[in-house]
Amino acid sequence: MSTDSTVTHVVAALAVVIAASTALGAAARKLHQPSVIGQLFAGIALGPSLLGLAPGGVYQTLFPDEIKPILTSVAQVALVLFLFAVGYELDLGELRNRGAVTTVSLSGFAIPMVMGAGIVLLFTGGFRSANGGHPVDATFTLYMAVALSITAVPVLASIIRDQGLAGTRPATIAMAAAGVIDALSWPVLAVALIGGEDGSLRAWTVKVALLAVYVVVMFAVVRPALKWWTNRPGALLANHVPLAAALALASAWATSALGLHVIFGALLAGIVMPRLPDGAPDSQVLRPMQETGGLLLPVFFAISGMSVQLTGLHASDLLLLLVICAAAMVGKVAAGTLSARGGARLPWRDSLLIGVLLNTRGLTELIVLNVGLQAGVIGPRLYALLVVMALFTTAATGPLIRPLYRPAGQAPAGGDPGDEQTPDAGQAPAVDAEPTPQP
Repeated sequence: MSTDSTVTHVVAALAVVIAASTALGAAARKLHQPSVIGQLFAGIALGPSLLGLAPGGVYQTLFPDEIKPILTSVAQVALVLFLFAVGYELDLGELRNRGAVTTVSLSGFAIPMVMGAGIVLLFTGGFRSANGGHPVDATFTLYMAVALSITAVPVLASIIRDQGLAGTRPATIAMAAAGVIDALSWPVLAVALIGGEDGSLRAWTVKVALLAVYVVVMFAVVRPALKWWTNRPGALLANHVPLAAALALASAWATSALGLHVIFGALLAGIVMPRLPDGAPDSQVLRPMQETGGLLLPVFFAISGMSVQLTGLHASDLLLLLVICAAAMVGKVAAGTLSARGGARLPWRDSLLIGVLLNTRGLTELIVLNVGLQAGVIGPRLYALLVVMALFTTAATGPLIRPLYRPAGQAPAGGDPGDEQTPDAGQAPAVDAEPTPQP
């Protein structure tokens, strides 16, 4: 394929992907679902599971093999920019909070991880079969533990906004806890994957040491240099977006060179990017990075959906899917509910609502699944099962919220007046009035 032909195919494919993702994302919102549900369905529809079954070779004509590496590269750049914004918004001070957020965060992280590792140990044969020859070892077990512990902060923010929960105490605690859970999950995922193809102890130790050195350099050298540059005379009116983009891409390259995925470098770059004097992220940097990454994220959803080959699933995979979905939902809902009720002494209705909110996975889960697929930790069949789990748990959040939430002061028939949702009384950081836009 010539250069001109490649460019023509890429431009046409991007137009189809963005249009289909936008249309199905809007349709999902009409059904009171996060737009990520429709966007991922668009990717599945454009992949071999649906479009690939159409006669006349439509799928191969629209997405020839020659342009797939280019689309994958565009998707990775979108992830780098978007996850830089996620890291920039992340408030590490939440890790030091006491009370409800700490209790819910630690339980919402640890219990699902135990559930994820437990089902691997209990159903080793099923996972070995679904994983298509990929080893079911300690790395795989730790990876599955992380996969079940994730909560998608951007999707959760969208659900809270759409359901009218913003400002309520359960939503405030759930949002803060979700940020802490993801902050804890990324380092564990990095440790699980850092061995790379050579899983020897020596290779793992060397890469852990190199990663530790890199993190120290980013905090001890790069961050002070960035602070000096952004605070120098005349920098107040400067546009720092190109600096942020270059930092995100360079850091992503560095972690990729260390044998990790580019997302880890992007997150770290966002964390070390200097904030405003009051500790808040600079909106003039944050918003352009969010919008640019969000504009290209449909390509990531398309690539994710194209990797889902539903026609390759076996009948025996259905049982494993049920086990994964049950463990994912029970682990999150039970962890959030029991910790909020027992540790934070919240009413049962509020506690259950927190557990349901933490069960949201969506975009962040898809990122983790793609990292595992590219690293060879999971195979195509298990990837498809885990994508279905992510869709199911995210789609179930809205319907589960409705019988639990009611406007303040509205008592349900036969309900306990003490179970009303109450505004945050200061036990947890407030949810931003304008949550992260849902891509």
